[in-house]
Amino acid sequence: MATEKVTAANFGDVVLKSTTPVLVDFWAEWCGPCRAVAPILEEISNEYSGKIKIVKLNTDEEGTIAMKYGINSIPTMNVFVGGQVVKSIVGARPKPALVRELAEYLG
Repeated sequence: MATEKVTAANFGDVVLKSTTPVLVDFWAEWCGPCRAVAPILEEISNEYSGKIKIVKLNTDEEGTIAMKYGINSIPTMNVFVGGQVVKSIVGARPKPALVRELAEYLG
């Protein structure tokens, strides 16, 4: 399953009401580290399909949501469980490090 794009219009349904953990990748087109981590998140999304949902939120297009969650630096990856942020990962990481940080949500 490919990573899905979220916007202010569908954030509530896709992220806050999800019954599985959701990792929101706060990113922007101009951000090099964001582009570097994107294929890694895509791989994790495919490998752990059904256990965690990975979505992307463009901070340039959806600044109000980024501000609401205090996103000051990108990439920031927030894990939501039951509509609440339970983990925040700031900065790009290699795949093994990301999988380790997300282990408790990957089942």
